[in-house]
Amino acid sequence: MFDIREKPNQVENAFLIAAYFDRRQKQEASDLLEELCELVGTLGIGIVGKELVYAREHTARHLIGSGKSAELMKQAKELGADCIVWDNELSPGQQRAWESEGDICVIDRHEVILDIFNMRAKTREARLQVELARLEYSIPRLTRMWAHLDRQGGGAGGGMGGAGAARGEGETQLEVDRRLANKRLDKLRADLEEVKKQRDTMRKERSRVPVPHAAIVGYTNAGKSSLLNKLTAADSYVEDKLFATLDTTTRRMELPDGQPLLVTDTVGFIRNLPHDLVQSFRATLEEAIQADFLIHVIDASSVQAMEFYQTTTQVLSELGAGEKKVLLVLNKIDLIDDTRLIELKREFPEAVLISVRSGQGLDDLLHRLHDFMIDRVVRLTLSLPLERMDLVALAHQEGKVLSENYDTGRAEIQCVIPKRLESRFAAFLPANPELAGRKKGKK
Repeated sequence: MFDIREKPNQVENAFLIAAYFDRRQKQEASDLLEELCELVGTLGIGIVGKELVYAREHTARHLIGSGKSAELMKQAKELGADCIVWDNELSPGQQRAWESEGDICVIDRHEVILDIFNMRAKTREARLQVELARLEYSIPRLTRMWAHLDRQGGGAGGGMGGAGAARGEGETQLEVDRRLANKRLDKLRADLEEVKKQRDTMRKERSRVPVPHAAIVGYTNAGKSSLLNKLTAADSYVEDKLFATLDTTTRRMELPDGQPLLVTDTVGFIRNLPHDLVQSFRATLEEAIQADFLIHVIDASSVQAMEFYQTTTQVLSELGAGEKKVLLVLNKIDLIDDTRLIELKREFPEAVLISVRSGQGLDDLLHRLHDFMIDRVVRLTLSLPLERMDLVALAHQEGKVLSENYDTGRAEIQCVIPKRLESRFAAFLPANPELAGRKKGKK
């Protein structure tokens, strides 16, 4: 594969820059710069300095003015940085200008996120998706990889017949690389289409025995995997870092009323998440689209909780899941004081307040999950003849049998079953007139 760029294998110190072009956006730009610090730290790169820059207008060459650009290049070198990281997305031309004039490695937020995803990818599906996103990012930037080669003009032979000779060595290599890169893109897309078909097959298998399905969504590092583990006793990978989870994990749990529920953990969202990553991970994120409802986890300890909520909601809307039924969950309430708790209750009045770490509020969450599916189950008291043990087995398989007694020569059971199966048991309800008549005749 073609790497995104030729950069040193060991970048140790980074200088961070964020530019904003509307004074009203200063606070948002400052918050994003702090988030970039965390993203860069996730890659294990030290931060020697950061700069928030106001510019009146975008420029084609440097994004900001040339004078300020030169000042920032000098500042980065004086601080010992071997890489400049922009929070803003740079065009390939702007990236080349900064590197050629500053003689220093320059990347942007987009590439930082790609590198984190590449580091986190574990399964074949995740690796395919990350490689696709990285390759789509790299193709417009291939030119810079061959800047050291001569591009001689003219040459022997003119016109159509001499076109090949007129091309410089670098341009020829560039064309070869682009062709190979595009072939690799086609292969990756085909492989991901196969993954999508396999995922669709798995969904069809699940739908043969319909079990309610919830997808856990939210901003990265909100505690989604930890919640899945707590609810289902699963062993999803958990780490206090951004994008610790790239692959979906689906586990089955049982609610207090006995109703089964499938719960899926999904990749976290982030502000300014590159569009190509959203598209590349669409096969994974389709779990959220296909779910019956969403469990939206918000980090209550973050001062940007509302912004994180809005970001996740926006991405879900882009994916076509904006109209899904949503259960809001505020996690990490053990890390906030009473004043902040009151503010959050005012901002998110319908949310369940929990702490996965301490277990606080998890019983409330289970009851809210039950309420979300109350119209999907029914509780029945049944009296079944022993020759209908198939229905007893069905109650065990599809729902939960709360009690059963065979002392009367019949199967007297209490159970909670999916509402779609209620008609299968209707003839054996004690209140059923036909059943009551049979009982009376026996006496």
